[in-house]
Amino acid sequence: MKRLLMCAGVLVAATCSLSAQQKPPASPPETATGTVGGHSVSIAYSSPRVNGREGKLFSKDGKISHDPHYPVWRGGANAATTLKTDGNVTIGDLAVPAGTYTLFVDISDPDNWTLIVSKKTGEWGLAYDPSQDLGRVKMTMSKPPAMVEDLKYTVGGSMITLAWEDHVASVSAH
Repeated sequence: MKRLLMCAGVLVAATCSLSAQQKPPASPPETATGTVGGHSVSIAYSSPRVNGREGKLFSKDGKISHDPHYPVWRGGANAATTLKTDGNVTIGDLAVPAGTYTLFVDISDPDNWTLIVSKKTGEWGLAYDPSQDLGRVKMTMSKPPAMVEDLKYTVGGSMITLAWEDHVASVSAH
């Protein structure tokens, strides 16, 4: 009995210790959903934080420039950013058939981004293959009224928007 109580105590202590050590992810998973041209569209991504790196993310020597496919960025953190649509939509001037795609962003010019829609899905966010591009669309750039700490996509009406740090990049969608 004494041995059983000791084992149970060790198990409880280990469980409490492990749960106390688990922190929320640095870039938690998020999903933006909305309606575009009468169709349901969702973007699943991991949302990194600026975390004191304002002005040090998108420059030629910034944090993102260390990714292996720079200047193509995964448009989030961790796994690839995924776009799903239940019907045919148009993003910018790009016809996007119903289905699932991976989104990347060409940030070679930090103030003029290009959205890349890739036909390849299921990969880690750094596995960009240009031969799999469905197409590319220039984004409209602006500055947010205040620094955007957590990367955020929005979908709806006639726009898809990505906002992070001191950048807002939008593209028409219908």
